[in-house]
Amino acid sequence: MKDTSYYIIFYSFFFIAMTAFALLINSILLRFVKTLGTKNQEGVTVRWSAQTKPAIGGLSFFIIFLISLCLCLFFYDYKDVISEPQIPGLLLSAGLGFLMGLTDDAYNTKPILKLSIQILCGIILVLTGSSIAIFESYWMNYTLTVFWVVGIMNSINMLDNMDGIAASVGSFILAAPLIFMVSTGTYGDVNFMLIVGILASLIAFLYHNWHPSKMFMGDTGSQFLGVILGYVGIHYCWNVGLDPETSQGWYSLAALLTVFILPISDTITVTINRLRRGQSPFVGGKDHTTHHLSYRGFSDSQVAKLFVFLSAFSIVLYTLYLINISPADYMMIGTYLFYFLAVFFILYTLTQVNKKKGIKDH
Repeated sequence: MKDTSYYIIFYSFFFIAMTAFALLINSILLRFVKTLGTKNQEGVTVRWSAQTKPAIGGLSFFIIFLISLCLCLFFYDYKDVISEPQIPGLLLSAGLGFLMGLTDDAYNTKPILKLSIQILCGIILVLTGSSIAIFESYWMNYTLTVFWVVGIMNSINMLDNMDGIAASVGSFILAAPLIFMVSTGTYGDVNFMLIVGILASLIAFLYHNWHPSKMFMGDTGSQFLGVILGYVGIHYCWNVGLDPETSQGWYSLAALLTVFILPISDTITVTINRLRRGQSPFVGGKDHTTHHLSYRGFSDSQVAKLFVFLSAFSIVLYTLYLINISPADYMMIGTYLFYFLAVFFILYTLTQVNKKKGIKDH
């Protein structure tokens, strides 16, 4: 049994190495790939930035993910990696999301095809043992799992609308399972190494994506990242500390809403506003919470810093939640639910105030 100091040294070196390699990959891609994700004038991509930049960030995400998975086979007993279907299922689902995003960045795929692939990604996770387990009914759990995966894939795609937003928010969300595994002493788990690798790729991407950015994540990155975050949400939020003897749905929901507070708040806000205007929630636009902060005078960098602060604060709350709050502590669970509602209400109200001031959604 390896001691804690071994894991600290090993994962620190691994994180630094993967960050450096991802930086190298992105630098090479910036030099040789100029047009992926820019699309033509008939395309459906709507960018906040007025400049055309390649949407190549997701390529490094997937490459680092594959490298991390290969290293897991070397550093762990390969039976631990492939004997349980969850990791192969994650590889298949994330790979499918990546390829669908890559196709969408290169060509304009039909929304129905995109939705079908997203549903398939969710089904693959269900069939390989990664499903929400808060209900007694298997079919309710499976349906909610597919809905969750499709929802978070679209949510991250929608949040990728301004420099530094999706990658920084995604980075803090990935910190949640690492904190969970450290707090429970399960940092020798294969998932820990995979998540550290993906987190390293996001940090490296932010070097080129922070305002003023040189590259975008694109659907290649957002769809891959959406699957990863969906998987993380299932295992470390929805199913955290579940006890079949008790009903802990509210406990899991509070954990989930705290960790995923910004993607969920933004998606709900945009969906409500577009449906009220008779528009489809599934097309691009400049009516996100980030855009409305900009309309109020925030610079792109300030918006990103605000989202970083809210994400960091939420992960601190999640850490305290794991340490101090039991499933029977309904008052504190209610406090966390109120925190989510307060942040959502402020962001949603901001869009309505801007509308009353004559600021139109683009």
